[in-house]
Amino acid sequence: MNRVGFILSSLLVALALASSMLFVVDQRQFGVVYALGQIKDVITEPGLNIKLPPPFQNVSYIDKRLLTLDSVDTEPMLTAEKQRVVIDWYVRWRITEPSEYIRNVGLDEAAGASQLNRVVRNAFQEEINKRTVKELLSLKREALMEDVKKEVLEKVKGTKPWGIDVVDVRITRADYVDAITESVYRRMEAERKRVANELRSTGAAEGEKIRADADRQREVTVANAYRDAQKIKGEGDAEAAKIYAESFGRDPQFAQFYRSLEAYKSSFAKKSDVMVVDPSGSEFFKTFRGSAAPAPKK
Repeated sequence: MNRVGFILSSLLVALALASSMLFVVDQRQFGVVYALGQIKDVITEPGLNIKLPPPFQNVSYIDKRLLTLDSVDTEPMLTAEKQRVVIDWYVRWRITEPSEYIRNVGLDEAAGASQLNRVVRNAFQEEINKRTVKELLSLKREALMEDVKKEVLEKVKGTKPWGIDVVDVRITRADYVDAITESVYRRMEAERKRVANELRSTGAAEGEKIRADADRQREVTVANAYRDAQKIKGEGDAEAAKIYAESFGRDPQFAQFYRSLEAYKSSFAKKSDVMVVDPSGSEFFKTFRGSAAPAPKK
């Protein structure tokens, strides 16, 4: 029984020792083997590997994928014309030499991101100081980002290389600081209001001009129509007078009789009309009196 226990214990110890000596490197990582605190080996290929058990050798892992660093600093920068602007940017970078990275930067990705953030910000500040806001917002923005990338690469690949590669540097937003932005918005709003008021004034003036022209045309049209109507009416009255004259000239007594009837018709147009006259002595009722002519003598 003691022999079986010894064998089992030996197997367990062997398994524990084997597990401490074997390690797997993922394809997304570098495996760094340390021997008494010094870098012994760097595993760049994925797979199963062997090392000495702790404390003789230890292993740590560093990400080999493309990493993204986003800006977190909102401190404004000064342009060439001393305008305060705030920019947002990001950097795409990766660790290429784990040994140099660990010796000159740090043991993990966070250390590199922290130092790279400082270098990129200083490069942006230096390049923005050389450019105006217009250049920052125009197509020259591409040249600015290329210059920043060049400066950052010179820094990380200098006398003490960081063991990293900077793939891309991009500006995602460029804007004035809040105080200037508010002032710009107020100025833009005032300008838009001025243009709107100018357009309203121009429109009102054009409206008055159109209305005045329409009123003038209406007056001219009404005057022409009235002139034509009076002309036609005069011609009609003249023609009627001519016809009356010809008709009355043939029979004067009928003409006198017809005029008297017209006068009576006009005088008694309404039932409420009242006239107080003496029919027997009034010349106006002569026709009435003469209507009942005496019968002829036999």
